[in-house]
Amino acid sequence: MNKSKPIPKTIKKLSILVEINKALSRTLVLNEALLASLRILMQSYGIKSGVVFLCNNNKKLISTGAAIGFKKMIEEKIFGFDNNILGSIAVSGKPVVIPQASKETSVEKLMKLRESFNKEETFIILPITLDYRTLGLLAVTLPYYPRRDYDSTLKFFTLVASALLQPIRVCHVIEAEKETLINQNVELKQKLHQEYNFDNLIGNSHEMRDVYEQVAKIAKTDTTVLIWGESGTGKELIAEAIHFNSLRSDKPFIKVNCAAIPETLIESEFFGHEKGAFTGAVAAKKGRFELANQGTIFLDEVGEISLQTQVKLLRVLQSQQFERVGGTETITTDARIITATNANLEKMIENGRFREDLYYRLNIFSIYIPPLRDRKTDILLLADHFMLKYGRKHRKVIKRISTPAIDMLMRYHWPGNVRELENCIERAVLLCDDQVIHSYHLPPSLQTAESSNTVPRLSLTDAVASYEKELIQDALKTTKGNRARAARLLNTTERIIGYKIKNYNIDVSRFK
Repeated sequence: MNKSKPIPKTIKKLSILVEINKALSRTLVLNEALLASLRILMQSYGIKSGVVFLCNNNKKLISTGAAIGFKKMIEEKIFGFDNNILGSIAVSGKPVVIPQASKETSVEKLMKLRESFNKEETFIILPITLDYRTLGLLAVTLPYYPRRDYDSTLKFFTLVASALLQPIRVCHVIEAEKETLINQNVELKQKLHQEYNFDNLIGNSHEMRDVYEQVAKIAKTDTTVLIWGESGTGKELIAEAIHFNSLRSDKPFIKVNCAAIPETLIESEFFGHEKGAFTGAVAAKKGRFELANQGTIFLDEVGEISLQTQVKLLRVLQSQQFERVGGTETITTDARIITATNANLEKMIENGRFREDLYYRLNIFSIYIPPLRDRKTDILLLADHFMLKYGRKHRKVIKRISTPAIDMLMRYHWPGNVRELENCIERAVLLCDDQVIHSYHLPPSLQTAESSNTVPRLSLTDAVASYEKELIQDALKTTKGNRARAARLLNTTERIIGYKIKNYNIDVSRFK
């Protein structure tokens, strides 16, 4: 039995869909793909005009992806979701068929944008949807026929809209990823500027205020800066503050720890190398100076580099030029140079370990970071800052540091400076389990200093007395020296508190 042949209209519609799919696969440019599809519909199906709109659901806006048979201005026109037929279809996700466009005011504005509109036309608008989200709209006009089969026509254009979905979906994914990257980049820049803003540098001592003034003066220039001071004072943080508050803040900030790079590799790290320059150089590699072009390079522990490398570094400072290891091409770099050291470079010059001409090139503007022991007033500010920082990091609620613990922090000489203080507070946060950092949470080195006037091993009586004294001091601090309230806080009497204060020689006036 012979199967019935498909009617010609069905064959025609299938061939149109095949042609549209071919047109969509020929190009990755969305506008070109959409316009080619509309041309096929005009040539093969007989639409009078057509337009594919793209929807931005976040901003509630509709723009033109491609149009044919409309005036040029429709491509530049942006429609909102409110108070128009396009917006209502984008929200509802339901198609609209208007048999006689001249009798429907909702499409009057769109019809005025037609290049020519002499006879009565039918207007069809369909949503292009994915998972109940409208990504676009397909709008076409057809000659008006009173007996047109609108159900069959709508089904055909629904298939066309489905074919257009794939390139539009890909475009949405790309735009979403691009917007995410842009937002992440903006957030990162804002975070960097906030983190390294001068206002966020911790310390209000006279010595540190001088440092901030120097940083503020030098940040907007391209002058070479030498930061010197003991290890752990925060030289890298100052270098970051200079860069992220400079005109180069959106360019690379490249850090190099000269002391951590082996002598045999430091030249390659600085200037890069060509393929085959030495054993293991399987590919060409850019050096740190090349990577820092138009940005800033920070050379930490610059006093550790060899005399041979110092010669090449001097050339970069003087001419901003260098060659990669194993290469002959001269590379130019526009990198601002900030260096740091905890060594006495002048003494190293006397001993022949550091070049005098390089020192003068590096020491155009020097900033001295004083040790923590010389700025005692900053200790509490830094301790509170680290307490909050590591409380958040380790998900602990730490509200304060006890008075005896503060006394221990203030009496210690901090040979490791701010870095040592930060490590002490992080350790205390990890050990703390009652929202208060106590003296026994601090490292043994600090506790030894605190108990230097006692025997190495406390007796039970002395240990109880020490703990009792700490509790009373905490209570007096909480009540601002009010003995009666401190007694109630400790569930005892004012007379006993007075006796203990006298016995432990506690100065109540310091808490008022």
